[in-house]
Amino acid sequence: MSDAKLPDAKRSGTTPSGTTSSGTKSSGTAPSGTEPSGASVPETKSSGAKLPDTLQDPDDFAVQISDQIESFLVAVTEVAKGDEPGSAVPFLLLEVSQLLLAGGRLGAHEDFLPEERYETDTGPEPDVDELRERFAELLEPADVYSELFDPYEPRSAPVACRISDDLADIMTDLRHGMAHYRAGRVSEALWWWQFSYFSNWGPSASAALRALQSLLAHIRNETPLGELDGLDTDAAANGDEEDLAEAAGKVMAEEIGIPLGLRTPAN
Repeated sequence: MSDAKLPDAKRSGTTPSGTTSSGTKSSGTAPSGTEPSGASVPETKSSGAKLPDTLQDPDDFAVQISDQIESFLVAVTEVAKGDEPGSAVPFLLLEVSQLLLAGGRLGAHEDFLPEERYETDTGPEPDVDELRERFAELLEPADVYSELFDPYEPRSAPVACRISDDLADIMTDLRHGMAHYRAGRVSEALWWWQFSYFSNWGPSASAALRALQSLLAHIRNETPLGELDGLDTDAAANGDEEDLAEAAGKVMAEEIGIPLGLRTPAN
């Protein structure tokens, strides 16, 4: 077991930049679904549980999704500043959890189709290397974790990942869609967020959430992290290259070995 010191976790009722735990600005109005004191509430009959409406008005849906994504972008940027390092892990756990709610809504919705056949250029992507490096430093020594890339892939081996890489990739995808949304290309933004939820930021967020939840459990239960036995993303990448080179060598041997008389055809 490793004796490396884990990031300290403090209990806190607020999130960065004055936001509430839901990631939205607090206000003096009553929460949605409640009535002020003294107000009568019409009696309604329960009709039982209902499935989510997957055909919700796209304009209303887009506003809600964009608000959730904007809240994530703002909050995670604040956490990366490192002003409250002891609260970074619980804050990130909360923000990623809430983002995945938006992702789940996108995934459950019918497919969005952009109005234009070709995607409009949004300009250069904002650089996230600084944010990546800040999180890598903030989460050290627990930034690297082991993840099973596809649970439905037979006999797939765990791969090394980094929470800092996951967060940077998620930010890139969400900012790309937000550029479309702010330019008034709502259908393009929804299409991009939905498509990249399935292809990139959704899996990254799900993996990061599992790692953050496990890390916070270690902290709260005061249990040390186990040794990763040299697990590292760079080492994994080198291993993949070696496996690829070996596979390529076998293919070449099959293709040119027989014509040159170096191998005999298989019966």
